[in-house]
This record gives sequence, C-alpha cells and structure tokens, in this order.
Amino acid sequence: MSQLEKAVHWINGQWVDSGETKESHDPATGEVIGTYVEAGPDEMQQAIDAAQKAFKETDWKDNRRLRNIVLTKLAEAFEQAMPELVEITGLENGKVKSHAEIEFEVVPHTFRVNAGLTLTDFGRAMQVIPGSLDMVLREPVGVAGIIAPWNSPVALGVRSLAPALAAGTTVVMHLPRQTAHINHLIAKTIASVKEIPEGVINVVIGGAKTGQLLVDSPAVPTISFTGSSQTGRSISASGADNLKRFGLELGGKTPMVVFDDADIDAYVATQVPALSVFAGQFCMTASRVLVHESVADEVRTKLVDALSQIKVGPAADPSSEMGPLIDRPNVERVNGMVEDAINDGAKVLLRGGPFTEGPLSEGAFYAPTLLEVDSCDFDIVQQEVFGPVLVMQTFTSEEEAIEMANATEYGLAAAIWSRDIDRPLRVAREIEAGTVWINDWAALFDQFEEGGYKASGVGRMRGLAVLDDFLECKHISLGPGRVGDHG
Repeated sequence: MSQLEKAVHWINGQWVDSGETKESHDPATGEVIGTYVEAGPDEMQQAIDAAQKAFKETDWKDNRRLRNIVLTKLAEAFEQAMPELVEITGLENGKVKSHAEIEFEVVPHTFRVNAGLTLTDFGRAMQVIPGSLDMVLREPVGVAGIIAPWNSPVALGVRSLAPALAAGTTVVMHLPRQTAHINHLIAKTIASVKEIPEGVINVVIGGAKTGQLLVDSPAVPTISFTGSSQTGRSISASGADNLKRFGLELGGKTPMVVFDDADIDAYVATQVPALSVFAGQFCMTASRVLVHESVADEVRTKLVDALSQIKVGPAADPSSEMGPLIDRPNVERVNGMVEDAINDGAKVLLRGGPFTEGPLSEGAFYAPTLLEVDSCDFDIVQQEVFGPVLVMQTFTSEEEAIEMANATEYGLAAAIWSRDIDRPLRVAREIEAGTVWINDWAALFDQFEEGGYKASGVGRMRGLAVLDDFLECKHISLGPGRVGDHG
C-alpha cells in the first residue's frame, strides 16, 4: 500500500517538520503505514511561545463572539472530515468502522455546546452594603496544555479543546505518537478554519518526555489530561512546584451491577459493546460484572455465548466487530494479567486471548476473555486491564453489591441493572463513581459533567464545571456611594 502523508506539527499557524522522524504501524498487520516527526524540547517551546504570544497580543481572550464563531466552524469542519477520520483511525488505531463512528459522532456536539457556553458564561454582581457594588469576572487563565491519549485522541482531545477555547485560553495540544497520522488530520481540520488567529491552537506530536515539558512549563498554568491514574499522579506531583492546576480524567474499572430483577437479555446485549468497543481500551470499559447469585448461572451461560461470537478482525474487513489492541506489547501485557489471575485461582469461563495462528496472529489481536473470581483482592479486579477482559463476581444483597462495586481505587463510572423503580436510585447514591447509568452504558452528553471519584480523576470534563479548569475568578469591589452622600 502507498504510505500516508508525513505527519508533522501545527505551530503558530504553520506546519513544522522538525523533530525525530519515526515510523507509524498498522496494529492489525504490523506494517509501516507512514512516518511522522516526534517533538523535542525545541518544538514544544515553540508551541508554548506561540500560544503565549497569541494570548497576550490578540483579542482572543476578550472576543466571545469570535470564539463562538470559531467553535461553530470547527464543528462543521470536523463533520466534513469524519469519513477521512474514520478511515485513518481504522488504519492507525485499529478501530472498526462502527467504533470509530461512535468516537467521532460526539465531536461536533462538543464544539457546539461549548460555542453556546462562550455567550452564556456569566459573572456575578451585587450590592453587599449600601453604596457598594461588587462583581466577579471569570477570566481565562492563559495558555492551556491539553494531553490526550492514543485510545481516542479525537473525541478526548476535543473534549478538552472545546471548553478551553470557550473559556478564552490559547492552547497547546500534545497528541500521542501512536496516533500521529490521526493527529495530523486533526491539525489539518483545525487549520481549515481560517478565523482562528495564529497561535491560538498548536498541535504537537510527542511522547511522555514532551508531555512532561508541557507540564513543567511555568508559562502553562493549567493542564487538561486524560490517561492513566499512574501518570495522573506523576504529573500532579511534578506540577506542584508551579502550583499548576489540573483537570484529570484517569483510569476506570466500571462495574455492571446486575440484580435478580434485571432484564438479563438487555444487560448481555449491552455488555458486548461495553467490553468490545475500542477492544476494551476505554477508561469506561465495563470490565467487571457483579451478579446476584440467583441469576448467576443464566448470566454465565449467556455471556459466554455472546462474547464468544464477537468477530475479531481488522478494520479493513467490514464484517469485523472488534479490532486489535494498539500494539503487540499490549497484547503481551494484557495476556500476562490474565495468566496471573488464572494462576491465582480465577476460574476461566471463556479464555479468548492472543491469536497464535492464521492471519490475525500477525497483528495485535486479543479475543474477549471472561473470568470469575470469588474475591475483590485479585489484581485483575483491582487493576485497569485496558483490554477486552471481563471479570465476574456474585453477591447476595444490595449492601454486598455496593461494597463490591466500591472495592477498588477507581470511581469513574458504574451501571445498575434492575426493573425495580426505587432500587437503582437507592444504589446509585451509594456507589462511589462520577457517572452511574441505569439499565444502560456509555450514555454521555456534553451538557452533563463527566469525571471520576477517588483515583479516577480530579475535576470534571463536559458539562458546566469543565470551564472551571480554564478560568480564574476576579473580585472587583467599588464604592460609588449613594446619591446625596457627597453633597
């Protein structure tokens, strides 16, 4: 096949072809599909300088109408780019078409909701004592650093980019080298909106070292990061020297809690995509299922049947229902976690695992796996797998189900399955998670906050609260007095 256009950085309104040149690979075959440049300190500093200059020298931070126009046009530009994004994501990220479409269909909505916020984010004013007038203005903090992950760089990058622009910050987007050509198309789509002043949005392709440069820069007061809890802890510690502000959406271990009055067929039909979307490489992957013991046999049987029928294959095959992991080292990592669990006593209901023969053995494919354990102490319960591995446990009461659901350090999301009117809300109030679905999974809307309890994050993405990551509050107090006070 012919190679893709070389992926380069977008800095200060210009294409920047500098840094170390490396190869991109198709995770389905391991074949080279193109080359890209990985940023170093020079490129990152150029991007920070450009964003800082744009913040100081243009009217971007003060011109709400311009920001509204830009966000609206970005929504239109990404809608037009969607077919090409779907194609290149299948090639470089391995997502089958239906999964790529799930990721991209939300992007225009994200831009449009935030376009509305540019015109509706009000401050406050009041008279506290006679003759006084006090007000609070919400002002952009300056340059925002955005660090998006390789599993969904478009949707998760835009999830931070849109509110950062709405708030009036200028931006340095650090996008991962594993998706260099997707990143390049993101930058091309942004560059097509001519109303964006130079330097307002800068897109840099890099790895952990360049991301750390963004975190360490005193010129970047806020970081919006999506990634692992381990990395979130690390960058939070290093950012403390500059008292840096962080918005963090981190790891997850989403439990599906299935009660004895649940619609089991509806649950199983939802569990299939909840495990297989993005091949389980999703912070909200439903990787745990907690089942009332009275319906456990039915759930076991139906899960094994449904998960074993998922057709694993390359995105190039229209019949594929789940693509590969991002690379072969991750196949080895996931399989190692499964093997360790089995050695520790986990019961195998469906082994799945790597493909050792045939054409799929050349890629990073991993068939869905279902294990059952009798304790929350297993590492496979406590640790984020980031692959299509589901772990089942049984419970006997609401209290036990809640205790089990809360038994990990994560608290990003959960789902409750029950036909009862009162039980789902009663249980949802006790689950330590930022999002709880009732008889559903992955219902996410830009109008409502998304984020984690405990080690799953700090702050919120989406909703109204997301703007707080990019704004400062300034109190201005006046004492004009009252008519007649000054003679």
